[in-house]
Amino acid sequence: METKSQSENIKKQLSEKLSIKNPMMLPKVEKVVLNMGVGEAVMNKNAIPNAQEQLTQIAGQKAVVSLARKSISAFKIRKGFPIGVKVTLRGKRMEYFIEKLIRIIIPRIKDFRGIADSCVDQNGNLNIGFYEQTIFPEIEYDKIDKIRGLQVTLVTNARNKDKGRVLFETLGIPFKAN
Repeated sequence: METKSQSENIKKQLSEKLSIKNPMMLPKVEKVVLNMGVGEAVMNKNAIPNAQEQLTQIAGQKAVVSLARKSISAFKIRKGFPIGVKVTLRGKRMEYFIEKLIRIIIPRIKDFRGIADSCVDQNGNLNIGFYEQTIFPEIEYDKIDKIRGLQVTLVTNARNKDKGRVLFETLGIPFKAN
């Protein structure tokens, strides 16, 4: 986990890179949202509990079931059907997850060459999609029923893409070389 001296060092580097004197104006990560869509839940009733259990293991916090907001006949979805699971991390759990993401999970990605610049949106948030949940060390490969994708969103108060990218580079997230 990040210590006081590490966070002070990051704030100092951000202040120099962005030339912002007021520490309250520095960008910071506010929350981390993990989302797993479970499309096969319409046909397989065990899919939601299995996905919820796996996301709970990954995040270290109980996952919440997402319900469909409206009916879509082409996908055989009715309003109120469970279609995914999500977790929102803040505080110490968020810091721990970011540290785990940078030091353990990203290096385990096969043929990784850096995160694309397009993953940072116009508001300075980072969106990373993973094709399978097995790259997380908490998931036991023998106990999964199906390989599912997962989206991780790091929400910031950066206000624009440039400040968000500088924040993520300072945290140690590797981007593709331009």
